[in-house]
Amino acid sequence: MLQLFSVDDHIVEPPHVWTDRVAAKFRETAPHVIEEDGRQYWVYEDRRHTNMGLNAVAGKPREQWGNDPIRFSDMIPGCYDPKARAEDMRADGIFASVNFPTLPRFGGALFLSFNDKELADVCVRAWNDFVLDEWCAAAPEMFVPMIICQLWDPALASKEIERCVSKGARAVCFIEDPLPFGLPSFHTAHWDPFWGACEDAGVPVCMHLSSSGSTFLGDQDPPVVEIASAFVKSARASINLMVSPVPHKFPRIKMVWSEGGIGWIPAALERADRQYARHKYWSTLPEGMPSEVAAKNMWWCMIEEPVGLKYRYDIGVDRIMWECDYPHADSTWPDSQKIASEVLDGVPSDEVEMITHKTACSLFDWMAPARQSRA
Repeated sequence: MLQLFSVDDHIVEPPHVWTDRVAAKFRETAPHVIEEDGRQYWVYEDRRHTNMGLNAVAGKPREQWGNDPIRFSDMIPGCYDPKARAEDMRADGIFASVNFPTLPRFGGALFLSFNDKELADVCVRAWNDFVLDEWCAAAPEMFVPMIICQLWDPALASKEIERCVSKGARAVCFIEDPLPFGLPSFHTAHWDPFWGACEDAGVPVCMHLSSSGSTFLGDQDPPVVEIASAFVKSARASINLMVSPVPHKFPRIKMVWSEGGIGWIPAALERADRQYARHKYWSTLPEGMPSEVAAKNMWWCMIEEPVGLKYRYDIGVDRIMWECDYPHADSTWPDSQKIASEVLDGVPSDEVEMITHKTACSLFDWMAPARQSRA
């Protein structure tokens, strides 16, 4: 049986996350759930969100996939209940799990869109306290605490990172590219307080696929086009940071590309190095080949990628981590042991251990359970 550490799963926030944690004056404008016309809605500020659980299809046969849940009763409890989630993980042989937000979006960008930034700040802090004090507390040996931050104010974000790290946070959830939000580029000093706080705390910065939005699809294009080609966003965003000042100003920064896959990496690094060598002078790029930066500052995540594993030495075996993606459509649950074993068949056992858990344990400063000895 494999020891599995999933570096990418998702919380579907239960209705009380914000109503239990914000001051009375914010309860009508902070996210809360209402019932109307036989369905449930998230409501916040002057908006209504019709999606209760983005892609939360765990426990359903593929023939029933399609529309997202519109009620909590449309989902199995493990989507939104941490104790039920822990039971689901244990049943699948998964001992540790890093969880991304759903309503706040994969990089926490929902609150960036709030008109009332005092409310937005309160909501960020409330989500973090929910994760640290309730979700992770339900199974502290399993759930790796990851927080969001105030994307509109890097100085405020740095203070929130410090606050949460003091409470046990081990990672920060972030956006892969600020430009789609109208925010300053990673090639400016604007983000230095954020990067500095993460480097000082030694916490990885986890940038989930599509955390900066989706690409354009025509009216006739099937959704599978977006889903199948989404790795392109991780490729562009990671190369952007490889040639940015960030890893040079903050040489100990740790960047994780969650759900971005690995099959594309050798080709992307090869091309990035070639173009860097041709254009670094007139572009005034910082010293250091993109592949060198990637090898020092970046980690990659995979679910089922047998072709990508063929190139694991080009990527770096100690830079690849496994993910379950519960409760999304890409998830291996409830067959993670079988699927991971098939994908990793033929890979030497020491490399399997790195990919399935050892690299993640080192990166997130986590302890793997001792293997039970056979009688």
